[in-house]
Amino acid sequence: MTTVLGFKRHLQPAVVAGEGAYLFSEQGVTALRGSHVELLARLLDGTRTRHEVLSAAPDAAAPEALAELVARLSAANLVAEYPTEVADHQAAAYWEAAGLEGAVAVDRAAATSVRLLTLGSVDAARAVPACRAAGVEISAGAELTVVLCDDYLDPRLAAVDAEHRATGRAWLLAKPVGTTLWVGPVFEPGRGACWTCLSHRLWGNRWAEAQVQRALNETRPAPRPAVSITVSLDMGFGLAMLAAIQWAAGLREPGQRDIRTFDTLRMRSRRHQLDRRPECETCGDPRLVLRRSWQPVLLGSRRKVSCEGGGHRSSTGQEVYDRYRHLISPVTGLVAELRPHPRAPEFTHVYVADENPMLRPTRPGAMRPSLRRRNGGKGVTDLDARVSALCEALERRSGTFHGDEARLRAGYEQVRELAVHPNACQLYDERQYAGRAEWNATHAPTQDVCEPLDERVPIDWTPLWSLTHDRQVLLPTSMLYYGTPPESGHGFTRADSNGAAAGSSLEDAVLQGLLELVERDAVAVWWYNRTRQPAVDIDAFADRWIARQHEGHAGLGRVIWALDLTTDLGIPVVAAFSRRVGERPEEIVFGFGAHFDPHLALRRALTEVNQLLPLVLGDEYGLTDPEATRWWREATVEEHPYLLPDPARPAAAHAWTPTGDLLDDVRAGVAAIARQGMEVLVLDQTRPDIELPVARVVVPGLRHFWARFGPGRLFDVPVRMGRLAAATPYEELNPVPLFV
Repeated sequence: MTTVLGFKRHLQPAVVAGEGAYLFSEQGVTALRGSHVELLARLLDGTRTRHEVLSAAPDAAAPEALAELVARLSAANLVAEYPTEVADHQAAAYWEAAGLEGAVAVDRAAATSVRLLTLGSVDAARAVPACRAAGVEISAGAELTVVLCDDYLDPRLAAVDAEHRATGRAWLLAKPVGTTLWVGPVFEPGRGACWTCLSHRLWGNRWAEAQVQRALNETRPAPRPAVSITVSLDMGFGLAMLAAIQWAAGLREPGQRDIRTFDTLRMRSRRHQLDRRPECETCGDPRLVLRRSWQPVLLGSRRKVSCEGGGHRSSTGQEVYDRYRHLISPVTGLVAELRPHPRAPEFTHVYVADENPMLRPTRPGAMRPSLRRRNGGKGVTDLDARVSALCEALERRSGTFHGDEARLRAGYEQVRELAVHPNACQLYDERQYAGRAEWNATHAPTQDVCEPLDERVPIDWTPLWSLTHDRQVLLPTSMLYYGTPPESGHGFTRADSNGAAAGSSLEDAVLQGLLELVERDAVAVWWYNRTRQPAVDIDAFADRWIARQHEGHAGLGRVIWALDLTTDLGIPVVAAFSRRVGERPEEIVFGFGAHFDPHLALRRALTEVNQLLPLVLGDEYGLTDPEATRWWREATVEEHPYLLPDPARPAAAHAWTPTGDLLDDVRAGVAAIARQGMEVLVLDQTRPDIELPVARVVVPGLRHFWARFGPGRLFDVPVRMGRLAAATPYEELNPVPLFV
């Protein structure tokens, strides 16, 4: 067969004398420069053999130069040798655009045959002729199986997957029906994800449907009405067959293991990355998480790379976003979407993400309003806010119960030597237990009081690692993971996000979780005792971003200020505020921040103020709980003077020595906790399929800022620090539970 040397057939060359050559294609224009380029471009017109091209050189030295140039263009996938006897040059050009050898791919595509399976509402009587019209033969013995279904969660797909894993054959999944068409992935046994990996991600994004189906004792996904028109159905079949033909022709690229969706109503397409879950019970090791939980949490030196925005991190915000952005997808992702808060002023940088799994109802229709209903993010820049929202959503998905966690089932009496009593962390007062039914019925779910622990009842316990004493300690599983089943003991404890944090490294995550515990302890000690605290001199930091916050809030008719809440732990804690001035309601919003660097503690507090601010802008308050609404409508600084700086106490100056390593900060935090007789416990909640470092940090004895009124620091610290002469009586604690 005669072969010629020429530009790939999907490229159209043009020579501009004195400049070089240009190659035009659907992908754009490629410019070629250099010696002999113009000569060679004219010769590579697809009519000459390699010998003829090189022999056309005008002098003796040119053939070698042309040969070298041809080699470079071939390596760049711009030039190839191909036979002239190709029946379909347009098809050859198509496959060459995909990086394949055109003639070979044309032959392979023409011989495409598939085994066809149809499930659900997909009509086989229409699918078979559609396949054949695309040039695809149907054969029971074909190497590739195409499965057409109306729902990727059809439970029959488990058997299809098992069959193909047993035989080692690939299969392509597609949904040609509905307003949104789905194509892919191609499942290859032993390579990439399996259908179980996919179903785990899909159910995670359809959790509300899953709850309804469980309530109906159904294991299948909810049925949908058949929705298609002739042209969309033909398009769906055509896309599935195109993917099959590409596979048969030899095209192999990572995107074939993903899902591509095409919204026929809005004419938009999107790719959804699908990755194998290392802990998958079908294709992975389902004991990965369990084994990690029983191992010590070993932290190492971690150099600080980014010290801007609101914290010290071991990676930049852009690096973190680029590393995990593939997890943003309503199909295969762990975060359905990230979007700026629709009410947020430009200067605030606030994002919202998915529903918060901490507050997902255990049955349909049981959702109660709460400020924490959605995940969110805030920051000094737009990127900071995006990364914050992404990491918070991933953090909470990592902390959701999957069933593969390390658990030891026993009553507290049996494990008391290793276990921490849950109320050493929850810190409810006995009077709260006694009145829990009435309290829970009239307050937001975040304020719920659990049942007192029956120490004889077997519940699930999970190990944490003590950074203080290098030992393992047990806590109830239901206190550590969202969505644990009833039998785990979640009537006695309930997980919240206090001390749970994501980071660019495990050291980063542990530090952020520890700082959050310090912050909320300080807030509780101040809020419920209603002590007057010194001001933070906002202007002393000479921060242009803070100055912009002054201007932005002033433009909304508001004023901002800050208080120093730092306790005996010695780590700076700041409360920041914004309120309307000159009119009612004052709509007071607040935020909190803790950091060894007092400047960053202030920044964190102000970004939290900005995160709440959109909820009080507009004609109606954003969706929230009654306690927050009541506060914004009724609270004033005159009625709540503890919100204002104490005029008799000057602003404190906190000494701070910068460090270059996150481990140094973690050690400093652990030491500060130990000086007050407490212990730092850590659970590594990093999920193998997510890989974002997530830690849950627990310090028994530190206060939550929700309404937990048991004896301890809440009453002791104000007296020890000289804020109060005597402990506040239980009945005189702030009657407004902190609602953020």
